[in-house]
Amino acid sequence: MLPRTMKKKQRVSVGMNNKAEKSKDATIIVWRKKRLLITGMLWMTTSLLMAFLIRFTFPDCDKMFFMSINTKTEEISRQETIQSERLLEASNKLDNSWLNSISRTQAQNLNKYNGLTLHHMGQKQHSNDHIHLKDDYRERIHPLIPPIRSNQDSAGPGEHGLAYEVDRMFLLPVEQEEYDWGWKNNAFNQFASDRISVRRHLPDYREGTCLTNLYPKDLPSTSVVICFFNECWSTLIRSVHSVLDRSPSHLIKEIILVDDFSDLKHLKKPLDDYVSALGKVRVLHLPKREGLIRARMIGMNASSSDVVTFLDSHIECTEGWLEPLLARVHEDKTNVVSPVIDRIVDATFEYTVLHANEVQVGGFDWDLTFDWHVPPTKDKLRPGAPYSPIRTPTIAGGLFAIHRDFFAKLGYYDPGMEVWGGENLEISFKTWMCGGTLEIVVCSHIGHVFRTRNPYMADRAGEHALKRNMVRLAEVWMDDFRNFFYDRFYFRLGDYGNVSDRKAIRERNKCHSFSWYLDNIYPELFVPSKAQASGDIENFAAPVCVDASSDPKLTELHVIRPYGCHRLGGHQLWYLSQLNEIRRDKMCWTVADDNEMVGMVNCHGLRDTQEFTYTQENLIKNNGLCLELTENYDRIILAQCTGILRQRWKFSREPVLPPTSSTHPIPAALVGYYGIDSSEKL
Repeated sequence: MLPRTMKKKQRVSVGMNNKAEKSKDATIIVWRKKRLLITGMLWMTTSLLMAFLIRFTFPDCDKMFFMSINTKTEEISRQETIQSERLLEASNKLDNSWLNSISRTQAQNLNKYNGLTLHHMGQKQHSNDHIHLKDDYRERIHPLIPPIRSNQDSAGPGEHGLAYEVDRMFLLPVEQEEYDWGWKNNAFNQFASDRISVRRHLPDYREGTCLTNLYPKDLPSTSVVICFFNECWSTLIRSVHSVLDRSPSHLIKEIILVDDFSDLKHLKKPLDDYVSALGKVRVLHLPKREGLIRARMIGMNASSSDVVTFLDSHIECTEGWLEPLLARVHEDKTNVVSPVIDRIVDATFEYTVLHANEVQVGGFDWDLTFDWHVPPTKDKLRPGAPYSPIRTPTIAGGLFAIHRDFFAKLGYYDPGMEVWGGENLEISFKTWMCGGTLEIVVCSHIGHVFRTRNPYMADRAGEHALKRNMVRLAEVWMDDFRNFFYDRFYFRLGDYGNVSDRKAIRERNKCHSFSWYLDNIYPELFVPSKAQASGDIENFAAPVCVDASSDPKLTELHVIRPYGCHRLGGHQLWYLSQLNEIRRDKMCWTVADDNEMVGMVNCHGLRDTQEFTYTQENLIKNNGLCLELTENYDRIILAQCTGILRQRWKFSREPVLPPTSSTHPIPAALVGYYGIDSSEKL
């Protein structure tokens, strides 16, 4: 225990230490305050000196700054005045029901001009004003005043051909309904299209000599015919503006819009009012549904130019698209010319250009389906390649230019064809066979919204119309080769009408045979008559045939499988080529990587995995393995050759000749289907 005196000394010592620490802390705080004050004074002094130096060096900088602000304000005010005057003028012509739509879209146009792009909720950037961009989507209409044309400095959605992304999950419920409705009724993203300017800016996609080509000054003008049925407003108007904005005015005689009995309100009086302000554009409203083919003929008959250009209603013309087409027709009126068709993505409206060395030409399969393929070597090496026009066996048919006189010589379109389908192959075959030339003009580019389905032909009536058209085409132009097409659907031709007048046109023009066309225009096409065997491939052990779909648009392997033999061709129709390929059109059997499964991919002509030998013992062999039906009849594989019945297969036709009718009796299970009567002779 410490004495009392010691405790007292300790307390005094502790107190003195505390006072010293407090004094030290106070000194530090004072110093920090002084340092902050000194720093602030130095900063203010430096700023004043800098301001003085800038003012001394650039005495008029403040005037320039305020003049810039005033100029921008005056320009914005001037544009607002112009837009207001135009709106007032248009409102006198319109019903009150459209005024809200106009004013809302006018606000969008002004915002775009001022650089104040309003991003929609579907984008990464958002705006509290997004709801003001929406109309009643079931009666949506863009302004009935043509908007200001975008330029290279524009920054709105979809400008410069860029994608406009819309994420459905970020949309309001009412907007999601609009989004879904647009896809359902158009088979493309109308929601995105409606938010992109109908006069958006696209880059100049021309390249190489296309930029420097000189064209005759006396090129003929053309009448542009655009047919539509229930087309989305924004895509239709964008198509029209792209023709007017990117064509020399003197080369466009007129644009004729043919309304094929649409039932949407915006395609009636509002459309008439809109195009009346454009000049050169008029609308023909048909009193009943005619279909694309007859609607085009009505539009052509109403036109007045010697050259007629047919376009689809969801396209965008690019800079310099027209002159190259007209130059080829001007050079020879028997030239039928199509532009390079670029892709406009259906979901985002991104413009995807096809470069000159990527251009493909048109073809077809024996089911008369149009397709694209790489040009043969001789055409790739043509003079002026890759920018010169290239021959094509067929065209897609939606976009082309033709001289009126040559079209008349060919008999125009077949008036007996219904709605849509087959007319592109008909114009292709008879152009070549009757003395004309079919070309894709590489220097002409038009973008097209490619859809994965046709929203207007989803019913059986549309399917029957397509088949009728194809049969009429085959009967008139394909000679005995038509039977390879008929073999695809069991020779059930149906009622295809009278084609005697179409055959008379062919005889009058002394047109070539279809064999000439295959030998001289499309020699790269696989012709079934050159095959070693054909038909279905049936197994000896069970009544099953080799079956597989063959959509060349899909990249994955289409595995072959066993399926009950139906004798209807289709997915069970095969050809054994001279190269020992087992194929259907452009798709060949191919051994999978596991060396067991067999599927279908595009034919490559390199044999090996696509070479199958058909032996006298009815074995189908690849690299020493035999095609075998598994024990439970559910798969087809490659296995060690044993000669069992499950490894034996029979082609229904050996050797192959152009069939004149079905080679099989009607299966009992099919009586009553497809309109088949067991008493009928096929």
